[in-house]
Amino acid sequence: MSAPRLAHVLIGRDSGVYKMAYREWGDPCNSRVLLCVHGLTRNGRDFEVLAKEMARDFRVVAPDVIGRGESDWLRDPMGYQLPLYVQDILVLIARLNVTQLYWFGTSMGGLIGMLLAAMPGSPIRKLLLNDVGPVLSSVALARIGEYVGKAPPFPTREAAEAYIRAVSAPFGLHSDAEWAFLTDVMLKADGAGWCLNYDNGIAAPFRQTINGQDMDLWSYYDRIVCPVLLIRGNQSDLLSVEVACAMSERGPRAKWLDFDGVGHAPTFQHADQISVAADFFRAA
Repeated sequence: MSAPRLAHVLIGRDSGVYKMAYREWGDPCNSRVLLCVHGLTRNGRDFEVLAKEMARDFRVVAPDVIGRGESDWLRDPMGYQLPLYVQDILVLIARLNVTQLYWFGTSMGGLIGMLLAAMPGSPIRKLLLNDVGPVLSSVALARIGEYVGKAPPFPTREAAEAYIRAVSAPFGLHSDAEWAFLTDVMLKADGAGWCLNYDNGIAAPFRQTINGQDMDLWSYYDRIVCPVLLIRGNQSDLLSVEVACAMSERGPRAKWLDFDGVGHAPTFQHADQISVAADFFRAA
């Protein structure tokens, strides 16, 4: 499998024009497009292992949502919000020149997909929600808020990996090689050592959502009409069993599957997790 193709698309915001990076795997002429969108502080490289499998059948595209990875940072941090991410992704979809696609969304990426799938005329034909739903636990939001935008600079790569392992412990068991990959995805050199490759400004609007109450997006979920696969870590503090059960009974009536020994969120670095996604997207 060849290395992914890195490209950029121009995004227009009130505060200026920005470059949003994205990676592609597979045949660039393939009309079957799988769009993979990452979580709050991570980036599109998270999907490298999944993409290598799915690229046999799909043109796989994984953006670095603005403010992360190889994408530009916003001048106004209050622009790091879900409705504006949806607009950015629509620009990317126009660049890809497709009218329909499949969506894999982890955490924040799932929320973006849920909002887009709820829109009349949505291009999404199948939606995989990775450990996220229309109700976000206030407890989990508070936990995430404790570390988002607060990472110190790291004098060594080893110190950075120790930090990633600590804050990402809910990912579950991974080999040393897998932890090294999950760390490298998040790092960039800063001259004196290493730092995380996202704008700390993403924390500003995120913390405004932490008010001691759960976030409720049922009005969006209930409008989704495409098939939905809901993946949940069975130790997740973001997506409760009660919410997952309700998601299987209302709106698009998601098919629901738990992964044992995982919290928020499954990383899809492992063959058993990847096969679940592959079966869902490849099925007629």
